[in-house]
This record gives sequence, C-alpha cells and structure tokens, in this order.
Amino acid sequence: MERSPRSVLFMCRMNAVRSPMAEALARSLLPTGIYVASAGIRPGERDPFVDAVLEEVGLSVAHHAPRTLEELEDDYFDLIVTLAPEAHHAALELTRSSAVEVVYWPTPDPTVASGTREQILSAYREVRNHLETLIERRFGRGLAVSS
Repeated sequence: MERSPRSVLFMCRMNAVRSPMAEALARSLLPTGIYVASAGIRPGERDPFVDAVLEEVGLSVAHHAPRTLEELEDDYFDLIVTLAPEAHHAALELTRSSAVEVVYWPTPDPTVASGTREQILSAYREVRNHLETLIERRFGRGLAVSS
C-alpha cells in the first residue's frame, strides 16, 4: 500500500462521467481527511446514467456540476489520477514543473455504449466497478460498494 495523499484530483475529458464517478466512490471509500475533487479539460454536461449507477450503490452526484480545471477552487493536489488519454497529457503538462504525482488509470468511456437501456447501464456499471477496484487497490481500502 502506498502512502495516502492528502488531496486527490480525478481528471477526465469533460467531468461528466468517469471523474465524477471516481470522486463519489473515493469520497465513500477514503478517510474523511483526504480532500477529493474532479475536473475535466473541457466543459461537459451531467449524465443521468452516472446518477443511476451510483444510486444503485447508495451514492449520489446530485449536486455535482461538471467543471474544468480552471474552475477548481483549489489548484494543488498531491495526486492527480487521469482516466482518459487526453486528460493524462493535460495533467502532465500542468504539473511539468511541480512535484505532483500523476497516474493514469485507463478507463473505458461508457458513453459509446449502445443498445437497450439495460445494456447501456451495464457499461456504466462496469466503469463504476472498475474505478472502485482501482481506488481500493491504490489506497488499500477493503470497503466494497458495488453490487
């Protein structure tokens, strides 16, 4: 288990699906003393499928409004976790001259899923469960929230 950071930022492209999902999961799994936030590199819009799959495990992003890096109140983090290639490149550029750990967790984009509502929800659940596993692995928590 690695030393826990005091602040973690999850980044994806539009802060609408993967990074807010990771933020909600991390807030539920990590000690309350760790500051957790999320942002995108471009503006995005809320995704109702994120709400649906988080509600299944007792979590909510009801008050989340997608935001960009420029809109963050705090701009220093001990750890930046990127979830999309574009976000990873932006994070590396942003932290080029600072001592911030940047890690890349390749995470599928569930918005490309098609089919029935249940098939689409299944793609979002897979991302939720994938993120939960990565958070538990990185931070050493054994709390399961997935169904």
